[in-house]
Amino acid sequence: MKIIVDGMGGDNAPQEIVKGTIKAASELASTEPDVTVSIIGPEELIGNCLKENGWNGSNIEVIDATEVITNDEAPAMAVRRKKDSTIVKALNLIKKGEADALISAGSTGALLAGGLVTLGRIKGIRRPAIAAWFPKLHNGGTTLLLDCGANVEAKPEYIFQNGIMGAMYVEGVKGIKNPEVRLLNIGAEETKGDELHKEAHRLLASGSINFTGNIEGRDVAVTDCEVVITDGFSGNVFLKSSEGAVLAVMNRFKEKLQEGLKAKLGALLAYSKIKELKQIFDYADVGGAPILGLKGAVLKVHGNSGEREVYYAIIKAIPYIRNNVTQMIADAVTQNEELFKTDSAEE
Repeated sequence: MKIIVDGMGGDNAPQEIVKGTIKAASELASTEPDVTVSIIGPEELIGNCLKENGWNGSNIEVIDATEVITNDEAPAMAVRRKKDSTIVKALNLIKKGEADALISAGSTGALLAGGLVTLGRIKGIRRPAIAAWFPKLHNGGTTLLLDCGANVEAKPEYIFQNGIMGAMYVEGVKGIKNPEVRLLNIGAEETKGDELHKEAHRLLASGSINFTGNIEGRDVAVTDCEVVITDGFSGNVFLKSSEGAVLAVMNRFKEKLQEGLKAKLGALLAYSKIKELKQIFDYADVGGAPILGLKGAVLKVHGNSGEREVYYAIIKAIPYIRNNVTQMIADAVTQNEELFKTDSAEE
C-alpha cells in the first residue's frame, strides 16, 4: 500500500507535512510494514527537510514534483497547465495503480477538479461530494456531514447518492454496519423543506441504506446518527456557521477566564475539564475530509494543518484503502440505480 502526501500543500508546508509523515511512518514501520508513505514535492527540498528532522527509516520515499497549485489559481486551468504539480502528478500515480491514496492540505478546488479529470467518477455517481466529520457533543464521537461544498447546485439524486457514499464510507472506515443516515432540513417532518429536499427524502426512504428521516441543524451536534446529508450549499453554510459560532464562544469564554483573580483561579482548578471541552472541537484527529465519488481515495486536510493533523490523516487513510470503500460505494450505487436513473445526457 502506498499513500502519497502532498509535501507542498497548505500554510505550513513542507515542515509540518514532513513532521507528520515521519510520525506516522515511524509507527507504521512496526504496525503496518506493508505501508509506504510518499511525500511529493521538490526532491531536494523535501529530502533536506527529512534530514533536518532526523529521518533515517526506510518506509518514506520522495517523489519529485516541480510545480505547486496555489489557492489563488483557477483550479481547472491550473490542473490542465501544471502537469508536474504535486496534486496532478499524485493523482496520475493513483490512476496508474502505482499509489492508493492522496492526502493534501492544498487547494480544494484543484483536488476536486484534478480528481474529476484524472481519476473520474465512480460509475453511476452523478457528482462527487466533500465530507467532513462533525463532533457529537454528548458522547465524544463524530458524525459524517456531506456535501460540504462540492456542489452548490444540487438535484435530489445527488443528495440521495450522498447518503449512499456517506453510509459506505462510515461502514468501511469506522466498521459500523448499516449506519443511520438523516437529511438536514428545516423540520423533522417528511413534508418539510423545498421540493429538492422533499424529493430527496422520497428517494432516500426508498433506498437500501438506513435512512431515518430529517434532522434540524440544532440537533446535528447531539444526534446519535452516523451520517447527515444535504446539498453542498446548505452543508457548507451549516459547517462554517457552526465553526464560527464555536470559535466565537470559545474566544469569549477564554476572555472571561482571564477577568480577575477569581476567574483565573477557577480556570486553573477546572483546567482538565476545559482541556476536554477544547478537544471535542479539535478536528486534528479526525483524519481529513474525503472527496467521495472519485475512482480513488483523495483526502483533504485543513489548510493550516500541522504535524498532528497530517499524522492522523495518514493513519486513518489505511482502512479507507484496505476495506476498498471506493468499491463499496460502487456496489451500493449499482444496488440502488433504478431509483435515480436520469437522461443519459446527465452523464
